[in-house]
Amino acid sequence: MVGYQYLNRPLLSCSLLMLFSVAGCSEQISAKTLKSQLKRKDTPMIIDVRSQGEYQNGHIPGAVHIPFWAVIKRRQQIVTSEQSPAVLYCESGGRAVLAKGLLSLVGKKQLQLLDGHMMTWRRNGFPLER
Repeated sequence: MVGYQYLNRPLLSCSLLMLFSVAGCSEQISAKTLKSQLKRKDTPMIIDVRSQGEYQNGHIPGAVHIPFWAVIKRRQQIVTSEQSPAVLYCESGGRAVLAKGLLSLVGKKQLQLLDGHMMTWRRNGFPLER
């Protein structure tokens, strides 16, 4: 059994840094903009990458649950286009950035992050679905 102390920390750090730089944070959508898009027919695909319990406790209406650790396996379910990128979110950002980075590495494009993630959505009192 390999313990944590045997992990190559510099290699792990470089890998995570590379993944985060691939994910980028420049392509974001504000919570207010996403909320206004919920009423339209062309609502983007919204992906909640949190845990099952977090998702069940309340998620953005219409969001599809794909945990961050399963995004590669379920990438074919993520439908995007130039006109309608998919929006990824988690509780505060870390898992969504990781999911976006993983999806970018396998060629998925047109992905956005929800600015402020679920913390901001909830703080604004925006609707939740259970």
